[in-house]
Amino acid sequence: MEEEQELPFPDSPSEKRSCPGSLGSSDDDDDDGDAEGLLACEDLELNPFDGLPYSSRYYKLLKEREALPVWTEKYSFMEALLQSQVVIVSGGARCGKSSQVPQWCAEYCLSVHYEHGGVVCTQAHQQTAVQLALRVADEMDVNIGHEVGYVVPFENCCASETILRYCTDGMLQREMMSSPFLSSYGAVVLDDVHERSVATDVLLALLKDVLLARPELKLVINASPLLVGRLGSYYGGAPVVEVPDGHPVEVVHLGGRAQREALEPVLRLVFEIHRSGEKGDIAVFLACEQDIEKAYEIVCQEGSNLNPDLGELVVVPLYPKEKCALFKPQDDAEARGPARQRKVVLTASPGEALIWGGSVKFVIDVGVERRKVYNPRIRASSRVTRPISRSQAEIRKQILSTSPSGKLFCLYSEEFASKDMQPLKPAEMQEANLTSMVLFMKRIDIAGLGHCDLMDRPAPESLMQALEDLDYLAALDNDGNLSEFGIIMSEFPLDPQLSKSILASCEFDCVDEMLTIAAMVTAPSCFVHPPRGAEGAALACWKTFLHPEGDHFTLINIYKAYQDTTLNSTSERCVEQWCQDHFLSCAALRAADVIRAELLEIIRRIELPYADPAFGSRENTVNLKRALLSGYFMQIARDVDGAGNYLMLTHRHVAQLHPLSGYAVSRRLPEWVLFHTFSISENNYISIASETSPELFMQLAPQYYFSNLPPSESKDILQQVTGPPSPVSTTKQEQHACEGSPETPEQRCAVQ
Repeated sequence: MEEEQELPFPDSPSEKRSCPGSLGSSDDDDDDGDAEGLLACEDLELNPFDGLPYSSRYYKLLKEREALPVWTEKYSFMEALLQSQVVIVSGGARCGKSSQVPQWCAEYCLSVHYEHGGVVCTQAHQQTAVQLALRVADEMDVNIGHEVGYVVPFENCCASETILRYCTDGMLQREMMSSPFLSSYGAVVLDDVHERSVATDVLLALLKDVLLARPELKLVINASPLLVGRLGSYYGGAPVVEVPDGHPVEVVHLGGRAQREALEPVLRLVFEIHRSGEKGDIAVFLACEQDIEKAYEIVCQEGSNLNPDLGELVVVPLYPKEKCALFKPQDDAEARGPARQRKVVLTASPGEALIWGGSVKFVIDVGVERRKVYNPRIRASSRVTRPISRSQAEIRKQILSTSPSGKLFCLYSEEFASKDMQPLKPAEMQEANLTSMVLFMKRIDIAGLGHCDLMDRPAPESLMQALEDLDYLAALDNDGNLSEFGIIMSEFPLDPQLSKSILASCEFDCVDEMLTIAAMVTAPSCFVHPPRGAEGAALACWKTFLHPEGDHFTLINIYKAYQDTTLNSTSERCVEQWCQDHFLSCAALRAADVIRAELLEIIRRIELPYADPAFGSRENTVNLKRALLSGYFMQIARDVDGAGNYLMLTHRHVAQLHPLSGYAVSRRLPEWVLFHTFSISENNYISIASETSPELFMQLAPQYYFSNLPPSESKDILQQVTGPPSPVSTTKQEQHACEGSPETPEQRCAVQ
């Protein structure tokens, strides 16, 4: 955007900055006053990004920016950016590179009049993408959603004139499906590279080819020092700009090996710090989300019994995966006012990037994490407890680098850190289900970018399983390329199995209900963990939503009840109160609403058929099960003993229904279930399960998938279905509905 360009938002709040009232104007200005005001405005320094005078806040924030460690390297960075196509910035977690480097890239793009486009900066977490965009818009003295914006899953806060946008790595990856060479950008900044997410690794690889095709494109990689060596060689000796460290941090090592059950020493240390009277908030890194919940309850309970003269102990749980996107840590502090208080932030990996501000003076690190590791042989994830990496430990230490008196308590020895901790965090590419990634790579291959050089090659077994699953889902043709089904599936920002269920629902005239299910299982869990003593009340509330056909149908009931409440309520506060009364997360249901609207927009954009809702009818129930089975036929389990021990059809693992499942609540155990997720841990649970039947399974699962199932009693029962009719667990109504269908499921779903 050039200075002489007419402003596209004449009524925007930024116009208030155009001519401050202190310049001599008054309510009854005469001609002389007008002239003086105009002259004064002309003397003000103009913001080159929007053409308006800078506000006083800009200069205040500029002083804060100049105090950041990264600021000393601005000249070096700009020089490297002018001379090289790829620049690597090496710096700690609190040096300011995530906020300043993208702004400097925007200045570079402005200097060439946006000839090659604007700037995009990726983040591993959607929370940090939003917060950084808000902060940077403030620092640049422009309006969020105009010159600076953000794009995260199911939320786009950008406009056509956006110069700098923050987005998740997954959203930039999706943008490459429609614009493989990223022609809208003159500079790409990859941040949070140390997280080694699948999307970031794919972007690192694809951009090597994009840079060859677009010599004018600039790539900046923000990396932690331990990863710089690998990145430098990966990009052929790209120049490195090193940011100096901040304040030194006092490190105290306690104990020998990191303990898997470290809650007791952690809590003891929290209370010792609080009783010491030293000022500052505490950040605690635990192994998993279950530990966060346990610690939250104990600190809240014990904290209320502490001496009030020490100040209030405010516990802030930060859930890095699903729940944290809905949490705003500043809300409680603002509501409580200026009373003396200390925050205790409870989090786990990868929550390092979610702790903002310089108020944290103490960090407690247990040194282990509980990671999900996907096993392609059984198509399920296991929860594995293991030491964190040295790079993760260093990032946790850097949280304190902006504080001159920060103190890190490591609940492990230096020997454990050097011998048991790996230097770098494992790449997610080597531990995750790659089906979505392979679907994307098949889609991008259409533009000639599919064969990329990944930093860490995934296991061949994982790639083969992903290709096999896409083949089962009819996403590939006989040559191994994307089929028409596969191209449409890739349009949805969902797991391929869920995308396939949506496509099948278009055939089975139940797309309205299927979109609700897809939104509810994609959003964070709508169930709120009840406080101690309120478990019975919560179960009583949830029972009112139960549907006899299963959890997928129960989720529709909850969503419909939420929508009815929203339509009939006079205020947002009434809706929040309804959710609170029913132990439901209002934020999660709002997220489901947004996701559903986005999915509906995709359905309309690609012109898929959309039938009127018919939830509650028997035909609709059977059709919904057909649609779900079309995508999730690989996730079937059978109760082998009538006691709720469900054996997976694809392997020998046994699991129980999750305690929040409607079947567990009502104590009715169906013989066959289709489930949404299964994870191997201390308690093997299958979550979001609905009753199904062998007849429906045999009609909708591809025959070549069935033939690959391992021998078992369950397979024998399924095999009987293809022979003479036998009294299996399906109902007569389901059989009648299936037999009365005008087309066979194979014809309607085109699975193979």
